[in-house]
Amino acid sequence: MSCQLKNDHLIVDFAEQGFYQGKRFDWSGFITGVTLRQGNHSFCVPESLVPGLGTGGAGLCNEFGIADPIGYEDAEVGELFPKLGVGLLTRVDDEAYQFHKEYPVIPFQQEVKQEGSSKLCFTVMPEECRGYAVRLEKEIRLEDNRLIVDYKLHNEGSKPISTKEYNHNFLGIDQHGIGPGYTLKFPFELVPEVDEEGSMDSLLFQGSEVNWSGAQDSWFYFRLQGEAQAYHPQGWIWELYNHESQAGVREISTYPVDSIAVWGEKHVISPEIFIKLNVAPGESYSWSRIYEFFTK
Repeated sequence: MSCQLKNDHLIVDFAEQGFYQGKRFDWSGFITGVTLRQGNHSFCVPESLVPGLGTGGAGLCNEFGIADPIGYEDAEVGELFPKLGVGLLTRVDDEAYQFHKEYPVIPFQQEVKQEGSSKLCFTVMPEECRGYAVRLEKEIRLEDNRLIVDYKLHNEGSKPISTKEYNHNFLGIDQHGIGPGYTLKFPFELVPEVDEEGSMDSLLFQGSEVNWSGAQDSWFYFRLQGEAQAYHPQGWIWELYNHESQAGVREISTYPVDSIAVWGEKHVISPEIFIKLNVAPGESYSWSRIYEFFTK
């Protein structure tokens, strides 16, 4: 059964139970659609437009431990390790963890509670695994044109939890392909780190903005380092705007940013803002992501 939140400004759609069964993204609060009622603008797209390709991401879905899931390094081949928000995965070989690899999974149990038309609460139950046990609470609510995701991670095990979390933000405004109609903006001077130069030929870096000289015809990926904390005086981290639709979305969260990356394809732009989590046994940690959808 799928869920939906709505108020006078936004309609937010969630994936049905079983829609996503991958080993990468948090299964709880998997947002597949956001509609801004003023102008009927849409914002969420799938990771891949070709069924069966990619890792199954869509819309606003988060991931814990893209490179460092807790317990993987000290797990023997054949032993279990926890992938937060997903379940207990089995280490299959001596190689480093890879987010796109298939690992057998025992899913965590989840509870969902809806409180009115504009608030949903998700709880991922702890499952002890070699000293690791985490209860994850996620409250998703609407306030005017803002979508707010409140996280609370409780360490109920005997070992510390040290990992990173981010939201992949699979965005494409009104289904417009990625190109000159888009501007992605950060509140600091951009100095991108690029792995493959050829993938960036259409991107134009101008001060704090990313623009496009032509239609994006392949994937791209870059990282931003050194100025991640500079957004605090402005009160927002990033903003994506489509000039044809005259609609956009910005993240106005205030958690401590660990690092920033941007991934995209012909149809999707994903600003990825990472937070580092270190939670001792018996302690809890809370943070929030706040998205503001707007028209000009």
